[in-house]
Order: sequence, then structure tokens, then C-alpha cells
Amino acid sequence: MYIHTTKAASLLGISSRRLRQLLQQGRVKGAYKSGKFWLIPLYNSLPQVTKAKRGQAGTWKTQRQPKKTIVHINSNAIKSNAKKSFELRKPVIAIKGTKNTYVHSLEIPAPCRVVYQPDKPLSCGAKVWIEVLGFDLELIQPSANIAHF
Repeated sequence: MYIHTTKAASLLGISSRRLRQLLQQGRVKGAYKSGKFWLIPLYNSLPQVTKAKRGQAGTWKTQRQPKKTIVHINSNAIKSNAKKSFELRKPVIAIKGTKNTYVHSLEIPAPCRVVYQPDKPLSCGAKVWIEVLGFDLELIQPSANIAHF
């Protein structure tokens, strides 16, 4: 897969001007110019930059950070569901990744950890949550309200 300079620079965590300098020096592996645009290949989801022979070491990213998905239980929804019938109950499990999703049940077939930080809650106010690293949210049966990572 090939990408343009703006996207490659954001993946590496450097400015697009600095990336163009590296491209002109021939230090980005497999990159080539097509008309006015640079086409840069991805290796393990990142462009590869070769080291310079002298000078300061590069500060670009060499590995992609794993995406963190947070799962927490909404206690306000639990309280409001107490006297409602099953059909009227709101989902109480909140999955916060690239977008917020609310479900009734959840299966996590991935490495995860339970975090309790009463002194440093999340922006939503949660003091206990589950962190799942490196897995995308996949809603497999929306009618049954079951979500998978």
C-alpha cells in the first residue's frame, strides 16, 4: 500500500516538510515520485526511514502505538434500568474506542486489564474500567447487542 507525504508524516510523527527533505535525500525506503507527488510504501503500517551516516539520531516513530479501547460500566444506566422491563432497559456497557458504543453483553477474547483509579477518573467520570490494547471494535450481532474486539 502506498500513501502520500501528509499521511506518512503524521504516521511518523514529523512535519511533512521534514519528510520531503528525507525523501529528497533518498532516505525513505521504496518511495518514488509520480508526477508532482511522492508515493511512499508502508512496512508494518509505517514508512521506513534509513539512518543517516552522521548527525543526530532521528526522532520519528519506529513502531505504531497500540490502540487502546476502554470498556466501562455506566452505573447511572444500571440505576435507571432497575424498575424497567427487559425491552426498555438501556445498555450499561460502554465501549470507548474510535467511537462510543453501548451494549448489553460483551466478549473480550484479547489481552486486557481492569483499572481502578479513584483519584484519576476518566473524562466521563469512570473510576473502574477495562483497557484492551491493539484490537479494533467489531460489532458482530447488533440485534443481540453483543460486541467483539
